[in-house]
Amino acid sequence: MKKRRVYYRIFLSFTLALAVFFAGMEWITVRQQETLKQEVSAKAISKSMLIPGGMPIGIYMETDGVIVLGTEKIKGMDGQNHEPSKHLLKAGDYITGMNGSEIKTKKELIKEVEQMDGKEVILKIRRDGEALNVKTEAVESSPGKYQLGIWVRDSAQGLGTVTFLTGDSHFGALGHGIHDTATNTLLEISDGKLYETSIQNIQKGKKGSPGGIEGVIVYNNYHILGRIDKNTDAGIYGTVDNIDKLFQELTPIPAAPKEEIQEGDATIRCAVEGEVKDYKIRITKIDCNPKELNKGIVLEVTDERLLELTGGIIQGMSGSPIIQNGKLVGAVTHVFVQDASKGYGIFIENMLNNV
Repeated sequence: MKKRRVYYRIFLSFTLALAVFFAGMEWITVRQQETLKQEVSAKAISKSMLIPGGMPIGIYMETDGVIVLGTEKIKGMDGQNHEPSKHLLKAGDYITGMNGSEIKTKKELIKEVEQMDGKEVILKIRRDGEALNVKTEAVESSPGKYQLGIWVRDSAQGLGTVTFLTGDSHFGALGHGIHDTATNTLLEISDGKLYETSIQNIQKGKKGSPGGIEGVIVYNNYHILGRIDKNTDAGIYGTVDNIDKLFQELTPIPAAPKEEIQEGDATIRCAVEGEVKDYKIRITKIDCNPKELNKGIVLEVTDERLLELTGGIIQGMSGSPIIQNGKLVGAVTHVFVQDASKGYGIFIENMLNNV
């Protein structure tokens, strides 16, 4: 434990030294900075030191407003079916207010509807980043009871893998964003937390079925590991509050730019056997300009232990660090549905852009 803490203090000192160094460079003009930016980008990332992860985490996120999943028909007191929100609200909209009251949760929305004393409703929504007011009429389904005819959600839960920790306790995980399952849109979040989790079962991947990790997550304050600040296409990001509970090894390694990655042998780090271990893979393709941000690396699992246990890559392994030549080069993000032994990864530099 003492040895790990010494490494971590050295790591923190290194980070502070870099901060002081760059603070002293303010005399460089903006034009000079722009000229140098491309020249030094690869060198800068090669000097970044990160503590690799591989541990499973429980994820809980609250949406920024109440997300609309869809609309439905309501039978009114007149005996007719009505769909009051059709063409006015659409899947992926976020309800942030109703009749002048702020709405943050599904519970608050239900309470406002229950307290209605008339049919007219003005909903404040956010659609594609734009704030709008939508006027509609609720349906009176029984005496004094009104309904809007919408399906909504205000949170998301799941399990994933931590990719790295920085010297100032910031983490990156998953390597891909968390999308709403009904709307397939990237969730806009107001808050989120990391929780301890324990793996209970492994569903082996096979052709047509990606398999997955089944874990137990206890959502209480005692098991909170950190906080989630961002949900992006390149993963989730935030800070770790309880480092010793999550990281057993605190030895940092360099991060490598995509130009240093080579086709050939590498390893991924994950805890599918109950503890963090390295497993052999082969990087088969590198696309420096992928159509999708988190699919720049194509990989194949070659480790017989991992193939026997999981079939290759399974759900819950997203975020598993990819290490080559002693450097952190990326993270596992997707599995090939028709071949669980193969999958995609994201460049670590794309993840670091969010820290």
